[in-house]
Amino acid sequence: MPENKAVFKKVCKLMGNRFELSAVASDEAWAIERIDSGIAEIERIEKLLTTFSEDSETNQVNVNAGLTPVKVSRETFDLIARSLKISALTEGAFDLSYGSIDKRLWNFDQQMTELPDRQTARQMVRLINYKNIQLDEQNCAVFLKEQGMRIGFGGIGKGYAAERAKLVMKQQGVQSGVVNASGDLTTWGRQPNGQAWTIAIADPKRSGAAFSYMNISDMAVATSGNYEKFVMIGGKKYSHTINPRTGLPVTGIKSVTIITTNAELADAMATPVTIMGIKAGLDMINQLKNVEAVIIDDDDKLYTSNNIMIK
Repeated sequence: MPENKAVFKKVCKLMGNRFELSAVASDEAWAIERIDSGIAEIERIEKLLTTFSEDSETNQVNVNAGLTPVKVSRETFDLIARSLKISALTEGAFDLSYGSIDKRLWNFDQQMTELPDRQTARQMVRLINYKNIQLDEQNCAVFLKEQGMRIGFGGIGKGYAAERAKLVMKQQGVQSGVVNASGDLTTWGRQPNGQAWTIAIADPKRSGAAFSYMNISDMAVATSGNYEKFVMIGGKKYSHTINPRTGLPVTGIKSVTIITTNAELADAMATPVTIMGIKAGLDMINQLKNVEAVIIDDDDKLYTSNNIMIK
């Protein structure tokens, strides 16, 4: 094969998000074929995890909440098991049962002019409790203890799908590429010019602009930000991220970017750091191996974990 390599890309809407898959190759048809395999893998995961389809495993688990355990595929079971470990690590700031929240409480539109009172908010989130997600290893079954509980993979699914697509593409011979799931992305190999991939951290103040850049290879990045979805109440900005403990929206942080070796973990850690706040969030990240964070607060002040290099 000749060595004049280029980056070939394909963009599509999957899992309710914009995915962009890139592969470095010298033959476009070859690259697109491998990218299509990555897309097919994301579509497969979407069917597995979606809550919008009656017959998905996730839906079956939710429908039977408080009633009976549901046998699921080993893949779904293992993803839930890994999610519960992250819930324990973040003391519940990451929680799959976040799906239990009553949507009427938070519509984040212009009609919303005041916060609900604390009592109402707490009532709305009472079903969020990862400790009530019970796993039966032997029967590969999942049981939600309380009726009305719902799980959803919004906080980890995109990252998991990106990693799976990367794996499929690598298995088919793609030595360098990027899978970008609306800003949650995973990279491997290098650009055609031999340099690492350059990743931009979005500027919370200006849509489409970069706050800073990082060069990464064989790393994953995920960003959680309130700069696209928020409400102003009494002159204060409230994020669309709800603290599962209080039922009230998070304030103080504009965006959290996680850099680690795996997109699933990056995806899952971005929101909890927002909920935990700057000090507690960075304390936790600094105790984890190969996980780094960049936080931008409401005043555009930058905070980073101990080992980070920003240019």
